[in-house]
Amino acid sequence: MATTTSPATDTALATVTVEVTDLEAAHRFYSAFGVDTLVRLRASEAPSTGFRGFTLALTVSGPATVDGFVGAAVDAGATVLKPATKSLWGYGGVVQAPDGTIWKIATSAKKDTGPATREIDEFVLLIGVEDVKATKQFYVGRGLTVAKSFGGKYVEFAPGGSSPVKLALYKRRALAKDLGVPADGTGSHRIALGSTTADTFTDPDGFAWEAAVPSAPQS
Repeated sequence: MATTTSPATDTALATVTVEVTDLEAAHRFYSAFGVDTLVRLRASEAPSTGFRGFTLALTVSGPATVDGFVGAAVDAGATVLKPATKSLWGYGGVVQAPDGTIWKIATSAKKDTGPATREIDEFVLLIGVEDVKATKQFYVGRGLTVAKSFGGKYVEFAPGGSSPVKLALYKRRALAKDLGVPADGTGSHRIALGSTTADTFTDPDGFAWEAAVPSAPQS
């Protein structure tokens, strides 16, 4: 699929499909992790090595809930890339699923104000790009609306309609550093972005968009 520069078409991110080599095992993992309603899965043998250039991020209510999700992921077979800990911005940790997908679970709260829950406040697809400003303009041209922008460092787009997922951009090397992995990587991103329109296109960093099929996340 070739990158396109067609006029704005009110594109919004509706679904995220993670491509995995072992579909049955991935279903078991994401169900145990507690995020099976957020992502779709499909089988793929596309070559991929190193950092795939993105992370899926969960924002939750407090540290105990962060610990709960991290613990569930590890119990299901995930690898801890960064243990959950306090930071300037709150509390969070990073894990890598058996299929290679990196997940970040975080909260802006540094203390719990209630018991741990399994509730997710926000689901974000954060992709690492070479040129944040250029990719931002590409998506604005596709009809996405910028919600937050910090120069050439970070951009967040407004979610479309009832979509459960938000799209954000970050410098690739900065994202890799934040996740605790080397920035180098080749091959497939092993992820597909479902569009609210019928358009099929690829962004400047090789992330493929396709028409979102209205079905259950893991059908």
